[in-house]
Amino acid sequence: METPIHGTPEINPNPPKTKKKKSKTREWIDAIVFAVVVATIVRWCFFAPYTIPTPSMEGTQLVGDFLFVSKIAYGPRTPRTILRIPLTDNKIWGTEIPAYLSWIQLPTFRIWGYTSVQRNDVVVFNFPDEDAPIDMKTHYIKRCVGVAGDKLAVKDGVLYINGAKAHVPSQLQHTYKAISKEDVNPRYFADAGINESDVEQVMDKDENYKLIHATVDEIKKLKEAQIFSSLEIGIRGKNISDFRDKEMTYPQGAMGWTCDNFGEITIPKKGMTIELTETNVKLYATVIKRFDWNKNVEVKNGTISIDGKQISKYTFKQDYFFMMGDNRHNSLDSRYWGFVPEDHVVGRASLTWLSLDPTKSLFGGKIRWGRMFQGIY
Repeated sequence: METPIHGTPEINPNPPKTKKKKSKTREWIDAIVFAVVVATIVRWCFFAPYTIPTPSMEGTQLVGDFLFVSKIAYGPRTPRTILRIPLTDNKIWGTEIPAYLSWIQLPTFRIWGYTSVQRNDVVVFNFPDEDAPIDMKTHYIKRCVGVAGDKLAVKDGVLYINGAKAHVPSQLQHTYKAISKEDVNPRYFADAGINESDVEQVMDKDENYKLIHATVDEIKKLKEAQIFSSLEIGIRGKNISDFRDKEMTYPQGAMGWTCDNFGEITIPKKGMTIELTETNVKLYATVIKRFDWNKNVEVKNGTISIDGKQISKYTFKQDYFFMMGDNRHNSLDSRYWGFVPEDHVVGRASLTWLSLDPTKSLFGGKIRWGRMFQGIY
């Protein structure tokens, strides 16, 4: 057997360079950039945190609740406004300064989700009645009470969908009119679980009474205390003042509806064709002009023209939804500003992970422990 001959090892004229070690500063920068990229992808594609700033969803969601909103449920939207500060909504944290530039606007598409918006879902969406790019509009949270194609009406405060009484959320709040001959001790409200801020005194020219925003169970406790000579649900324009409601309700007061007597109205559905009668022009002109991706729309003298041509029929290009707050008499919702287009939907509210009572101190019951990590229904 031949013995291998080992010669002199060849000298590499270009020895490998020793990799320079990153500085601590560079390591921190890389880590921060990586974290921001990952957080941005998660926030865009999967879920994002939001807070509840107003009482329009009480008693389902309370002021001071912190939520996780599922983006993947209905499918995340591709970014429309790309010149923006990462991990912000429409304003720089703690300021009124816009966190974006609207110079570049991309077409918006929705990536596949595992479900669609259903009746009674609690939905986060971009507020339609705002002058800003779609994805930079203020976030609202309401309950979807009607989906595309539904016929919706409110009669004496009762919601009807397609002619039948709608589902009533377990913590739905109404405003109740309460009359008493004497002053009522605030402890009665506290014992019933009603916040002081949900009770207001009304000084009418004919009578004085209290308006109480509360759930059915809370009102039942007040009735058991027998402190009011009269305690009944308040109906705007009937037994309580409508507070100019007829001038404010959609569509811009043209139908003379109130929040307690509204409709009947059909929610636009993709592919649905309507005759543009005088009434339908009132009901749907805003949708056709602002939200259904049309250009050069003119509404004049009860008619609609697109690109200078008057039309007698119209076919909707996307689905729309009707949103209402669970605090039915203390919510500016679709009864006032109209339908929510499908491309304005952000996601489904899924989980309350923290709840802080803004009226209490840190050691005085500020944390609502019983609401933490609770599903939203």
